[in-house]
Amino acid sequence: MDQKDILKHIFNSWNKPKVFVGTDHIIKYLNTPAKHHYAKWGDIMGKSIFHCHNEKSTLIIKEALIQLENGQEEVLLVNDEKHRVYMRGVKDENGVLVGYFERYDPPLGK
Repeated sequence: MDQKDILKHIFNSWNKPKVFVGTDHIIKYLNTPAKHHYAKWGDIMGKSIFHCHNEKSTLIIKEALIQLENGQEEVLLVNDEKHRVYMRGVKDENGVLVGYFERYDPPLGK
């Protein structure tokens, strides 16, 4: 099994959606839970993340990317009774931001 297959299996073992998006906001990877979560929008691989987000969410994502580009590791996007959602930056071996993904945590106090 090569590294790509191992990483695919690791990401698919998580029960939460994992979507990797480039700094151009184009979706580059979805794990199996993400494919199910976003199924109502059809095949979104290779499309803009904004295809499946409303105007308010689009603005939040764009502002969060600016914070990631300025060195922040992750940005809290949602903090409600259902969950906390963070946007986490992904950097290459030279420390250059190449994209981001959302990380889900349970709500505080749970």
